[in-house]
Parts: sequence; structure tokens; C-alpha cells
Amino acid sequence: MKSVLNLFSLITAATIAISCGNPNSIAEENGLTAFRYNEPGGITSLDPAYAKNLENVWPVHQIFNGLVQMNNETEVVPCISTDWTVSEDGREYTFTLRDDVYFHDNENFENKKGRKVTAYDFEYSFFRLIDDDVASPGRSIFSVLEKSEKSHYKGFYAVDEVTFKIFLKQAYPPFLGLLTMDYCSVVPQEIVEYYGNDFRRNPVGTGPFKFKRWVEGEKLNLVKNDNYFEKDGDNRLPYLDAVSISFVKDPQVAFLDFIRGNFDFKSGLDGSFKDEILTNEGELKEEYMQTFKMEKQPWLETVYFGILVDESLDKVKISPLKEKAIRKAINYAIDRDKMVKYLRNNIGVPAHSGFVPRGIASFDGDKVKGYDYNIEKARELLYFAGFPEGKGLPKIKLRTTKLYEQVNIFVQHELQEIGIPAEIEVFDEGYYRGMVENSGANFFTKSWIADYPDAENFLMLYYSDNYAPKGFNYTHFSNFEFDKLYNMAMGEVDDSVRYSYYQAMDRILIEEAPVVPLYYNEVVRFVHNNIEGLETNSMNTLSLKRVKKTSKKQ
Repeated sequence: MKSVLNLFSLITAATIAISCGNPNSIAEENGLTAFRYNEPGGITSLDPAYAKNLENVWPVHQIFNGLVQMNNETEVVPCISTDWTVSEDGREYTFTLRDDVYFHDNENFENKKGRKVTAYDFEYSFFRLIDDDVASPGRSIFSVLEKSEKSHYKGFYAVDEVTFKIFLKQAYPPFLGLLTMDYCSVVPQEIVEYYGNDFRRNPVGTGPFKFKRWVEGEKLNLVKNDNYFEKDGDNRLPYLDAVSISFVKDPQVAFLDFIRGNFDFKSGLDGSFKDEILTNEGELKEEYMQTFKMEKQPWLETVYFGILVDESLDKVKISPLKEKAIRKAINYAIDRDKMVKYLRNNIGVPAHSGFVPRGIASFDGDKVKGYDYNIEKARELLYFAGFPEGKGLPKIKLRTTKLYEQVNIFVQHELQEIGIPAEIEVFDEGYYRGMVENSGANFFTKSWIADYPDAENFLMLYYSDNYAPKGFNYTHFSNFEFDKLYNMAMGEVDDSVRYSYYQAMDRILIEEAPVVPLYYNEVVRFVHNNIEGLETNSMNTLSLKRVKKTSKKQ
């Protein structure tokens, strides 16, 4: 790894190269105005049925559309549907579709031209999500649907070409938010059936950009959809000609490519460059302001440690972490304020409340009190658990990936301060994901990013019916009162009552401590000054349809 001094020298040289007229700073490709970004984590599929992680979601979002979409204020607004109605009991949704939406042209359509989208396409697309053969990770979002003769045994059906109905088991207020997820995008049956499993790399949607070329691990190219249905006033979207995605894994190399103008924006904060471009207060240093800007806003993401608490598992039976007092001691032992200040230059908010992050409507730091740094309380809990000053306590393994290695080093030091011996193990992302999902780690680092802006999306991680690998309950936490409140919240249409249930569930998580909330993240983007209209929201959506790009003055 390059030293900080060497990195600073390289950044300075790259900045000078831009000012001297580096031709790569005008991100054009084959004469097209292209928006370029890097995806270090790689992309595994362009099929919306597998839009599980952010790496896949961002390109899928450019290619596909659904019935509804999320705006910059995380409000649900029309997309392919023009409007919708909801029955009085909150269980029946009726959508009316636009009649000017067409799939991208493809040689496997009649006359090789994309045909008009109808409600029957949504019926097929939704049924595909719950097909066992497809095994979409998004199928769980339809667990709220009614399956009866009234709904054709599927919970939804097309009444005619422009009318689509969905039936719920019971009222479920976050439901429209679920439909904004990219899983719910419309796909053409004949094209999916033609490509089969290879639809993942031959996607055909309705979005502002259409698929052009993908050399896996090297480059993904999308081009403008000239027939896109959305407009900006009188202007047809999108403004860009193309989107070009690279897969540079080295964070320093990727950031230097951004500095040189080879990428138009950089998402997220990396420890290899944060101190060079940010002040201690988390602001962009003045010397970079003429080249690019920093955009920051709350992100519905909680970064946390999860603790496996299922005592039916042998690894939990012999683990000291099965003791609640030790789990709570760990929570008290971590100085979250110092972590955010020094490891993240104040990007993010220390998690002194519950698992549900700031930015969610039901969040209330006064009603859900989390853990403050209290080393004496931590030591007291260790004594209560039978391990005064940590004596006799077996070593705890902190399992993580490279992304959170520095956080784990910080926590390792904090735990050692109260006598808890800790060892860090760093794994490859793919292997690590499988290990956590299959209960292979007693103590693990994770983050949860909202799929839709409702606290239920965070709290369902601890509902006992969602045990991983079937669901997302990686800790195997099970609590009767928590489950009871969860089920009550699912049918409650009064927001204030539902929010009170959410807050009570979060307080149970704090008390039982199957989780160690660390910080609530913020969206941080570094964007070159010749880019306009790059929209985002607290879901960290990447929307490129309104982006405009001008050449930099040389």
C-alpha cells in the first residue's frame, strides 16, 4: 500500500494533469457524451430478479422501470402507472398504466422493435419473482399478498391491458414502497424465455438506457434509449448518450482515475484518501473545490456488528456471547463518537439510538435510547457475567471484510481496554457473505441498507420467521414480544400507532443486544463540476436520466 505522502503526491500530480488539459477529463466515448463510474464490487447480474445488492441495483435501475418509483424525497410517485387507488380496508390496489411505454428494441421481438408494455407483462414479471425455478431473492416481498380465487391464486392479475390489481392478506402501509424496489421491474416474457438464464447479461427493459455491451470484470456499456417515455418539461429524457461502468478493484487506483477525470463521480468514503481531501470536520478541502464537489445527505443504512444468539447451535452453546451481559458490555465499551470522528472524518452519525437509522419517519432518539460510551458500566457487566476484567473470557473472533477492517481494529482496541480479548479475521466478500448467511460466524460486521423507507425493513431482520438463509435474520434472534409487536405493526394503518410498535421493538433489540449498532451512514459522493442533475435520495439511488454533462474548460 502506498504511503499517505505518496498518495498525496499522486493526487497532486493528477490534479495538475487535469488543469493542463488531460483529454480523459472529457468523458466521451466514441463521440458520445458518456457518464462514467467505477464499480469495485463487480456486477453479477443485470436481471432485476437478482437486484439484491447496490452493485447490481444501480445498473438495473438505468435499464428497467416499475409501476412506481421513489423521488428525491423518498416519496412514492408514478412511473409506468399513471395513478392508483387503494380500497378502504387497505388490501386492494388498482393501478392504471400508461399507454406510451415500450420495451427496448431487440432482434427477438417481431420486426426487431420493442413492443408496448401492458398489464399482462407485469403479471408475468411478478409471477416470475415467486417462481421456485427463478429463486429470486426478492420473492419475499410478495409474502404479504393474498392467494385466493379472487386474485387468481397469485395475489395479482391483469384485468386488461392497462389495469393491474394486487391483493394483500391484510393492510400493509409500506406496500407501495416495496413496489419501488428494482425487483418489481417489468420484463418481456418472450425475451426472458429466449435467453433463459442468460437474460442476466442480455437485459431488455423500458428504462432511460439500454444494454449495449458487457465484458465481465472489465467494462459495461449502456446507451441512450431514444424512445424513453419520461420527460423533463418539454425535453425527452435522458440527456446523456451513454453510461460506462468500469470495475477497478484497487480503491487508490480508482480514486486517482476519478481525479484524472476518467470517472465522473466517486461514491463512498475510503480510508486511503479521506484524510487527503477532507478536513477533520468532514468538509471538502478548498484546493479540490475547483475540480469537483462533495455531496452529502443522510443514508438509510445502519452499520453494525451482529451476534449469533441461537442456542440450539453448538457454536453458540460454547460462546461467551450467548450471555446478554457480555453483549451489552461490548455495546457500552465502544466510543462511537470517536470512531466516526477519526475513522470517518465525521461522515455518518454515531448510533446512540436503536437499529433503525435517522431519516426513517418513525426514528425518535428520545423514545429509543441506545448505548453511550460507558467503560465503567461495561466492566460492571463483565463482572456480573463472571469475568471480572475479562479474566477467563475466551477470545472473541471479529469476522469482517476489507471494507470494515479499520472499524474492527478500532473495536478490537476498545474491547481490550476492558479485558475482552479479540482477534480479527478478514475474509473475501463472497465467502464472507455465505458464512454469515449460513450461521458460520458468532460475531460479524454487516450493514443494512433500506430497500424501502420504512422501519419494518430494518426490524424484519430480527423477526423469528426470517431466519437466514431463508430470510435475513442472520443473528437468529427470537423474542415472543418482538414478534407480537411486529405482527401488530404489519396490519396497523395508523402511522402514529405503527411507529410506537416500531419503537418498542427497537427498545427490545437494545435490551437483548443481538446487535451492536455502530453508526448511521450518510451518502457521500464526489462529483466533477461539469456534471449537473445527478439526483439521489436517502436510499442512495443512482438516477442518471436527468444528468447533463458539459466539457471542462481546458
